[in-house]
Amino acid sequence: DEVIVPDTTWIASAAPIQYVGATPVFVDIDPASWCLCPHATEMAITPRTRAIIAVDLYGHMPDYTMLKQLADTHGLVLIEDAAEAIGSRYRGAPAGRFGMVSCFSFHGSKTLTTGEGGMLLTDDEALYRRCLQLRDHGRAPGDIHFRNEAVAYKYKMSAMQAALGLAQTERLAQHVRKKQRIFRWYEKHLKDIPGLGLNPDQPDVENSYWMSTLWWDAAYPIAKYQLMDRLAQQGIASRPFFDPLSSLPAYRDHPQANMPQQRPHAYAIAPCAVNLPSALCLKEDDVKRVADSVRSVFAPFR
Repeated sequence: DEVIVPDTTWIASAAPIQYVGATPVFVDIDPASWCLCPHATEMAITPRTRAIIAVDLYGHMPDYTMLKQLADTHGLVLIEDAAEAIGSRYRGAPAGRFGMVSCFSFHGSKTLTTGEGGMLLTDDEALYRRCLQLRDHGRAPGDIHFRNEAVAYKYKMSAMQAALGLAQTERLAQHVRKKQRIFRWYEKHLKDIPGLGLNPDQPDVENSYWMSTLWWDAAYPIAKYQLMDRLAQQGIASRPFFDPLSSLPAYRDHPQANMPQQRPHAYAIAPCAVNLPSALCLKEDDVKRVADSVRSVFAPFR
């Protein structure tokens, strides 16, 4: 079985495909959204394709209208990886609303966090009950007799984590507004530098901007790790834009490994983008300091 996944994402989107013995098929991103490209997805569908995993990268969202049509036409399962997009919306509908299944991450870096763990959403009652069994060593929900009905996993969240996450949901709108404000500050302080840009801002999507991401024209003679080093020298932490999965050592033996011509957009942006500080505690003065540092790095090349 094959499962389509964008080449630009964290490996957690693709590794579970192999956990169950299927094959990930890496597909290019749409440069307008940085998310799974519907046209490239259609070209990648084969008789072995069983599912499409779409990733809401850094808070943006793909064209779910077209992806849903593709899935329905070919009888495929659509799965939404909304790990980075809590609070985002596509055509008014919240992230996590698309596909047979969607999932969120509550890692410590996320807008809503419990330290670790995550959440799965589905409207499919049978699948929901199956997941309750799989998350607790194959026990039926409510079982107190330790009668395991299947060999499964330990994927339960602790009660303390759940309480923390529940409390944070009451502040989610506030957190999302702050993330959006941080992005607008970056936009304000970086807008006059030619050849530099930030996250996609498409009319169909209300972006929650989990990360404020800086990209630059490849004509600038600086790679992302060089920029990260220069920022670090000024006491500013940053993180790299995801390298294509097909370029990672983990997939060195994959038949699609290191083929930039097949996924040109994923390979084009990866060397020229970094995630800037995006924590909820930032003030505009902090963002201006980061922007001034970025400006100082690129000034000699202009």
